[in-house]
Amino acid sequence: MNIIETESPLIVIVRTCNYKEKNNMGSKVTYRLIDSYHSLCLDKKDIIRSELEACDRLLKHTSNKTYQKTVETEIAELKMAFDLFS
Repeated sequence: MNIIETESPLIVIVRTCNYKEKNNMGSKVTYRLIDSYHSLCLDKKDIIRSELEACDRLLKHTSNKTYQKTVETEIAELKMAFDLFS
């Protein structure tokens, strides 16, 4: 039996960063999952939902146009993935 009740909601830290790949510069979104102490099982939908919430928070505080576009693209991709699991 798996117990999936947690003390607090899943916390996701999201950041944008630059990368260089064969003479191409770009930006991407990276995640760091910070799970509560007693969580035993994570559902894919819960992880995607937490990533969406983190991206929404990041988008509100991003002033760089390149990063805004990167985060908006990431949100669109996460929404498509979330719909696949629904």
